[in-house]
Amino acid sequence: MFPYVALSKDKAWQPGPYDGVELMVLHKHADTGGVVVLRKFKAGHTIPAHTHPNANEWAYVLSGEWDESGVSYTNGALFFAPKGIKHGPHVAKTETISLTIFDGPLTVV
Repeated sequence: MFPYVALSKDKAWQPGPYDGVELMVLHKHADTGGVVVLRKFKAGHTIPAHTHPNANEWAYVLSGEWDESGVSYTNGALFFAPKGIKHGPHVAKTETISLTIFDGPLTVV
């Protein structure tokens, strides 16, 4: 038996840090503040370049397509953004859903 199970049907989408972004928090680590989220980018939205000063970020694209710096990320793409390294802007070509993990508090600057 797994000590923790999250079912998306039991969770709700909530506003993300930018217009056009929603998050569904699947798990939050009590000690580190790290989170595992489903992240939804609405089609046509651009998320500006930013950094996460307190966490490394891994994102696996489950559906959709977004562009960043001339590179298209689609289903099955995995990317890593190290803590404190600027990345973006993200341009949502279609509605895009990713499974995203932050190993520390989700802060954006």
